[in-house]
Amino acid sequence: MPFIRRFVAAAAAIGLSLTVVSCSSSGDAAEKNGDSSFEPVTITHALGAAEITEKPERIVTLGMGSAETAIALGTVPVGMEEYPWGSDETGYLPWIHEELDEQGADLPTQFAGGTELDTEAILTLEPDLILAPWSGITKDQYELLSDIAPTVAYPEQPWTITWDQQIETIGKALGIPDKAADLVDDVKSQLDAATKPEYADVTFSYIYNDGPGTLGVFLKNEQRVAMVRTLGLTVDPVVDELDEYEVEGTDSAVIGLENADMLADSDLIFTFYSDADNRTEIEAQPLYASIPAIERGSVVAAEDQSFVTASSMINPLTVPWVLERYVPLIDEAISHLDR
Repeated sequence: MPFIRRFVAAAAAIGLSLTVVSCSSSGDAAEKNGDSSFEPVTITHALGAAEITEKPERIVTLGMGSAETAIALGTVPVGMEEYPWGSDETGYLPWIHEELDEQGADLPTQFAGGTELDTEAILTLEPDLILAPWSGITKDQYELLSDIAPTVAYPEQPWTITWDQQIETIGKALGIPDKAADLVDDVKSQLDAATKPEYADVTFSYIYNDGPGTLGVFLKNEQRVAMVRTLGLTVDPVVDELDEYEVEGTDSAVIGLENADMLADSDLIFTFYSDADNRTEIEAQPLYASIPAIERGSVVAAEDQSFVTASSMINPLTVPWVLERYVPLIDEAISHLDR
């Protein structure tokens, strides 16, 4: 399912192969663009290399998290891939809509992404940089995009990059690596400030389903797991035993409902459902309902699609939006523990 495929987007870049190299023509290019402070860079990634010789002014973003990061770094994209799951009544993700409304800035033009990527719409936007470091663009799509503008894809695998590497990558592409480093520190500070000492000994597993009979477990460096982990909770050690079930390019392991008992020692279960019917269907399965954390109600399962989306990625706009909503849900789930 496209929905599940998008939501099992990985966040842990193993052996990141991203390098930034200064170009010899930096002075001429920067002067031509009217900004002598910009240092041209070449960003090498899994699909090729993006040579950025002038300060980007019209950027387009694909995948998840890049639009938010660019906005936080001071550049509002002229276009971004649409993301209906979690969008508000305006058709935009609420944290993007709220931030740009506060700034008094125009919302980016949205276009179809994924397998239906609208390259004609992107061409019309006349971008000078395309950011897709956390996306699933294919080699064929990349070839089309790179003919339009320098395109930054993922470092190794589709949907695979850590949140801080994504911010650092975008900062380098925009010519403001120091500002990106400061942004990483700020996000870490927000996460650290939300940590509670009483979370220290609480274990959790973050699971998902793709219909009846299915059961997947996100691995410890996947972004939604990383967000929970940074709040002070501990990933159930069983995750380290799931190598044989791992699905490449998802940062998750599909263990199947028949192995639901592997989660018996998880104090909390984090999960999400595609809709109310999906939740009813999945929770009605005896094997699923017998998972101890599920049985006693130690579950964090937000039903709001916007929250599900925001809590699935760590970036400068989602973190503050999520934290004020997450902590009460976690505290409620912990209250059901027999301690």
